[in-house]
Order: sequence, then C-alpha cells, then structure tokens
Amino acid sequence: MKRYFIFKRLFDIFLASIGLILSLPLWLIIAIAIKLEDGGPIFYSQERVGKDGKIFRILKFRSMIPDAEKQASVAWTFENDPRITKVGRFLRRTALDELPSLLSILKGDMSFVGPRALAVEEQKFLEKKIPGFEKRLAVCPGLTGLSQVYNPEDDPYKKLKYDLEYIEKMSFWLDIKLILLSFYNTFTLRWDKRIGKKRQE
Repeated sequence: MKRYFIFKRLFDIFLASIGLILSLPLWLIIAIAIKLEDGGPIFYSQERVGKDGKIFRILKFRSMIPDAEKQASVAWTFENDPRITKVGRFLRRTALDELPSLLSILKGDMSFVGPRALAVEEQKFLEKKIPGFEKRLAVCPGLTGLSQVYNPEDDPYKKLKYDLEYIEKMSFWLDIKLILLSFYNTFTLRWDKRIGKKRQE
C-alpha cells in the first residue's frame, strides 16, 4: 500500500497539472457566465474536513446565490434547492464547479479519488447521527469516488458504506475506473441529481 499511495500522489500531481492547463479557457468562460447572471463573486470558499479530521479550505466556482448559507437553515444542498443559480445548475450537473479543486489536489489536501470532503458542519452532524461516520476520514478525500459515482441521492448511510468499501478495496485500477466513470458523468450531465436528498435538519 505504501507504493500505491506514493504512485497515487504522483498521479494526482500529474493529472491535476494537465487538468489546470487544459481547462484554463473554461475558467474564463465560467467566470464570465457567473458574473453576467447576477454580478456576484465568481468563486466560493468553504472549510472542509480532510484526512484524519484536518480542516482545509476548498475553492469552487460559485453555483448558488450570494450568501446562500444565510438563506437556509442548512449549509449543504438538497433536492430542488432554490438557492442554486441557472449557471450553477449546469456547473453542478457537469461538475465544472469543482475545477478550482484541482488546486487542492496539487496542495495535497485532496486526491482525485476518495471520500467526498464534507463541510465541517455536515461532517459533525453526520458523525453524531451515524455511528462510525468518522471512519471515512482515514484517507485523503477525493474529487470523485465510489459514493460520488454510485450514490446520486447522496444518502449519508450509503455514503459511509461506499466510502468504507473504497478504503478497503483501494487500488490504481479502481481509481482509473472511477475517474473514467466521472468523465462520462460530466459529458452526459449526470452529476448532482440530488435525488431525494432532504435537508437533514
């Protein structure tokens, strides 16, 4: 596993670097689209929980109305969330809002594949609600993963099940499979359906 983690980190750096270079024109297009829609900030920053509970700050293209977290009693999104903008809905369906996360991968806060890094409040809430939920923090969080691909409703119990399964079965070939499936979801607008995801209050 030590060799795997070394190779995984080198692969992350290589893929993130290539991704940043190739996606630069998209950054400009997305930035213009966000600005034209409501004139608000282009980026959104939030603290997330990483490996072993380490807190890090993630940067994303803003997909919700400005000050969205003040407009609802929960910080995380749910099915038919009215705070999501028109541009934001497209960004979420294609996962293009996650492009700035490539910077977090280069820094080492994230990997391409792993459990999703949750907002601090959501992670704490689910740890209280679901026994053993903190076990998913044993590895570096990922841009994609088993739960992200196979749990479109973002059910927290299934999230834990898939994340623990990934931690148990981690391999280079599994990572490649999940990355390819993620590209497929991006090109077919299959991301972020939030089917049935409730507020969890």
